[in-house]
Amino acid sequence: MWNEPYLETCCRSALHRLKLSGENGRPAGLRDDPCLRRLTGMGLAHMHGETRFTITGQGQGRHRTEILKLAP
Repeated sequence: MWNEPYLETCCRSALHRLKLSGENGRPAGLRDDPCLRRLTGMGLAHMHGETRFTITGQGQGRHRTEILKLAP
């Protein structure tokens, strides 16, 4: 049964870019900033200060199941 909040296409793309950015994360203020803030509110991303976003463990799992379509 599906029990996770729906991710809009733009937020799925932002989550994928966040995953690809690795430990450096993504800087704040880019076009995907609203989605990164939404992902932060969902616990899928973390904001360091007011400058960079990084993916969380929960975000890694969501990327695996929703973007890569792998088993949890």
